[in-house]
Amino acid sequence: MVSVTNTSSGASPAISARNLTLTLGSASAPVDILRGIDLDIAKGEVVALLGPSGSGKSSLMAVLSGLERASGGTLNVAGADFAGMDEDGLAQARRGRIGIVLQAFHLLPTMTAAENVATPMELAGAQDAQPRAEAELEAVGLGHRIGHYPTQLSGGEQQRVAIARAIAPRPELIFADEPTGNLDVTTGEEIVKLLFERRTASGATLLIITHDAALAEKCERVLTMADGVIVSDTKNVAA
Repeated sequence: MVSVTNTSSGASPAISARNLTLTLGSASAPVDILRGIDLDIAKGEVVALLGPSGSGKSSLMAVLSGLERASGGTLNVAGADFAGMDEDGLAQARRGRIGIVLQAFHLLPTMTAAENVATPMELAGAQDAQPRAEAELEAVGLGHRIGHYPTQLSGGEQQRVAIARAIAPRPELIFADEPTGNLDVTTGEEIVKLLFERRTASGATLLIITHDAALAEKCERVLTMADGVIVSDTKNVAA
């Protein structure tokens, strides 16, 4: 097991976890998914998370992003005590703090591109959700597709909408789980370039789950998981 600490001197980390655990299943047949994660991620850092299927990567992202409650340990995310919150509290804490980009896009089929981006901001009480959504869609190259529905968009265009939806609220953290997994190589490269560009513009911390070693090399830091723990932590000097 590797204890992972990488924050600037005096700066509070974007993510700080100690002895973080996740156990699923029944009391009589528990399954340990995360087995004591110690992790600090600095504000503004770009981190790749690698590991084989079943290593716990997606589960760790779910816990760090507040989609899943940890079973034990401490977890502070963007100044909020995620370990001490119930599911409703986590849902509230995610708003404005966290943007999520998933492999399967998860756009609402009955909403236009602009509505898919604006609706989460409207639910969070933003008064300027629509113009912000349109501006972010322009920024990801979809100004001409604002009124189109997901079924009218290519896979790459749908992922651009998903990126716009994640970044438009200007979250402190962005999580991306295999963001190019459903795309061809060329489109995937375009999406990665766009994701990095928009992250730079927003200044957010970025954590990417990927099987792609080439994508990991573009990140400042690479964490590798196996059997529910972090087994290595490497800095990419050239990133």
